[in-house]
Formats: sequence, C-alpha cells, structure tokens
Amino acid sequence: WLEVEVRRDGQVHHQRYEQGHPVTKLETIGRSKNTGTKVTFLPDNTIFSTSEFEWDILATRLRELAFLNKGIEILLSEETSERTETFKFEGGIIEFVSHLNRNKQSLWDKIFSVEKERDDVVVEIALQYTDAYNETLLSFCNNINTIEGGTHLSGFRSALTRSVNTY
Repeated sequence: WLEVEVRRDGQVHHQRYEQGHPVTKLETIGRSKNTGTKVTFLPDNTIFSTSEFEWDILATRLRELAFLNKGIEILLSEETSERTETFKFEGGIIEFVSHLNRNKQSLWDKIFSVEKERDDVVVEIALQYTDAYNETLLSFCNNINTIEGGTHLSGFRSALTRSVNTY
C-alpha cells in the first residue's frame, strides 16, 4: 500500500493505493497553512523481489534533492529501526559544493555561484576550485544527475574555458 497526503492551497488532501491502484478517492481531510507532500508506503512482496532498503543510498539521494531544491525539507524515517534523518539546505547548490569539498583545501573561501531564469527555465551554477588533482563535476537536469553529461554540460565547459581564456 501507499498513502499520499498533500498540503496545498490551505487544504490537506489524502489518497490511498494498493498494488498500484487507488482504493480511495482523493479526499480533502483538513486544513493547513503549510505546504508539502508526505508519502508513506509498505512494499508489496508480490510486486517487489525485495523489501529491504539501503539507508545510505536513500539518504544520499534525498540529501542531493534537498541541496538541489534550496529550502525544501525532506525527512527520511524508518519505523523498524526508529532511524530518522532530516535534510534541509537554505543555501542550495552553494551548500552542495561546500559539502562536496569539505575534505579538500579550497583555493578561495567564497564559492562562485550564478542563478538565472529565462523563459521559465532556471539555471544554477556553483563552483569552487580546490587543490585536488581530480575534478568533481556534477550536472543535473530536472533534479536528475546527468552522469553521462549532455549538451548542457559540454556547453558549460566550452563557455567556462572561453571565459577563462578571454580573461
């Protein structure tokens, strides 16, 4: 089963699913001044081959999402172990860069960052040079890590190289 609770526009909405199908209609169950979504679920062993979750994998991904969506609060909780972790980063990708470089010596203290929106498309860039020999370059599109790069990454590399060369 899976239950979704959505707080939006002053109301709290709820719906339950079992084996991928809705078993209740979308109901308004209350009022709230807050916004957000809560998803609670129990995996069905007739659908999934395993119902074991890797805490570290989930925590890493949810931490990443919290960095990419500054100000959002994500709570990861497991009832069986009573383990809970909350991710919230007001600084967004600037804090992400700081987190990635926490064990490295930066060449300057301030992280360079740019945020621009055009035609409903938001682009954010944050970078910091360190004394490390290897680069850590991550790119995301719609909150998905584009590990194989793409035109946005090659365009960024070209523009950065051109800017440094021109300077």
